[in-house]
Amino acid sequence: MTEKSFEKTAGGGFVVADADYASVATPEDLTEEQRMIAETTEAFVDRDVLPHDERLEGLDYELTVKLMRQAGELGLLGADVPEAYGGLGLDKISSALISERLSRAASFALSIGAHVGIGTLPIVYFGSQAQKQTYLPDLASGRLLAAYCLTEPSSGSDALGARTTARLSEDGSHYVLNGTKQFITNAGFADLFIVYAKVDGQHFSTFIVERAMAGVSVGLEEKKMGIKGSSTRPLVLEDVKVPTENLLWEVGKGHLIAFNILNIGRFKLAVGCLGAAKEAIALSAKYANERIQFGKPISAFPLVGKKLAEMNTRAYVLESVIYRTAGLIDAGLSGIDHASSDSGVQSAKAIAEYAIECSINKVFGSEALDFVADEGVQIHGGYGYIQEYKIERIYRDSRINRIFEGTNEINRLLIPGTLVKRALKGQLPLLQKAQALQTELLQLVPGRTFEGTLEEETHLTAMAKKIFLMAGAAAVQRYGPRLEEEQEILAALADILIQLYAMESALLRAKKQLAGQGEERAALAVAMTRAFAHDAFGRIEALAQETLAAVEVGDSLRTQLSALKKAGAPRPGGYGGAEASGGGGRRPGRRLRQLTKR
Repeated sequence: MTEKSFEKTAGGGFVVADADYASVATPEDLTEEQRMIAETTEAFVDRDVLPHDERLEGLDYELTVKLMRQAGELGLLGADVPEAYGGLGLDKISSALISERLSRAASFALSIGAHVGIGTLPIVYFGSQAQKQTYLPDLASGRLLAAYCLTEPSSGSDALGARTTARLSEDGSHYVLNGTKQFITNAGFADLFIVYAKVDGQHFSTFIVERAMAGVSVGLEEKKMGIKGSSTRPLVLEDVKVPTENLLWEVGKGHLIAFNILNIGRFKLAVGCLGAAKEAIALSAKYANERIQFGKPISAFPLVGKKLAEMNTRAYVLESVIYRTAGLIDAGLSGIDHASSDSGVQSAKAIAEYAIECSINKVFGSEALDFVADEGVQIHGGYGYIQEYKIERIYRDSRINRIFEGTNEINRLLIPGTLVKRALKGQLPLLQKAQALQTELLQLVPGRTFEGTLEEETHLTAMAKKIFLMAGAAAVQRYGPRLEEEQEILAALADILIQLYAMESALLRAKKQLAGQGEERAALAVAMTRAFAHDAFGRIEALAQETLAAVEVGDSLRTQLSALKKAGAPRPGGYGGAEASGGGGRRPGRRLRQLTKR
């Protein structure tokens, strides 16, 4: 569907290779058809959903189901379902556009997200031909609604510690499932449940369970802090007879299904965070322009302007991260024969290639939204604490995103852990690059000057990669296989990678805008990129110092810190001038605030 093709690269490859901005997907690349998809979604939200916002927030199942089926009639539930099974078979950029535009529908968007993502994709990717033909057309249309059942009262992050069991009947015709699943989105009205259970108490497997099957029931609605308009109930399975043809893929392959589905779920979660962040900014800017204090709108005061500038910067960077990742996934999926019998498994494998990037999207997106929502409440002052103002709901709703789809802590462990595993398998030249750096870092000459637009930020990005390789190599050398037990070091390395991927994504997008739009039209993009890059580099330096101090001692530590100091030495000129903060970080200056007001 996309008219543009993007470069296929190895997952995690951004650490060891520089990307060409021309090959990176950005929002400015959208085709006319993709824009029409976004407009259709916006129109549906404005016309059919928002007028019923209060009823939806009050947990009106009947209305939620009715509107989800309307969304199905428009094709909004079938973006990721192949055309052969009644869907649209759209690329991930188009699918992301739908998710982003739906986000203004708050809890209703979550109901749709759980259905089209983790509820439907297990069958899309891992279902047999018979399962796909049986279920996907109705899931794409909304005639059937789905839920995903992984978490249990005693197993959250430790998903493989699940206690739900499945026992094959003596005649081999069905499995008998027993157990309880916790915090199941859409449980109040879902027709279909993707359930994880251990066959014979050992082999983690996945089943398609229908609500109508005897022994299936749900508990009471959870009373939640936010996302109050979405159904969240426990699922109870008591001697449920599930036909053997409803086993998804193979016995013992449930962990592969769960982890692959979570990759795309993490990416989609970040997309929803972007949509919510944009809405929070729009609400806050409108309020700041209308709220008069001391004879003028509060947007005219520098501290409020600074907040809006930083909120916009986070959203711009997050948007850059998301579209870059969507382009990577689309490129990875481009060579797959979707008519083949194993196309779903191939697709899941292609998405799993970017597991690192998907986790980065999830962590950066959820924390960017938290920042934006918090500042939005602050701009609203006392009114931000009142439910009449939507910013209050955005603030409450945002908190769950750091828990959904694997907590941010779990994802922080996965990011460097997956990178190291890929390196050890020879999929990334990580160790070779790190070894080649030792002499180079010691010979660095500080004090370069930069004249071209974004030249300094390009240099900082290159140095940030070297800093990660230096800190990461020191940690691997110090701990070896035991590094997986050093969670604080892994988290610091993860944060370096998150900041690095974010700053490079914004840099590549801004360069692309510069090339296509010119200096004047790209001025805001350049200003936000500069502000974020300098601030991110300061954080990267501090994280690297923390890591090196944890793994090195004596002369070795002093040598490494000396190399780090050269890599992050004070840089003359550049953006921010006297507003440069300590540690190499720089905050958005007056020029950025002025540009953001335009």
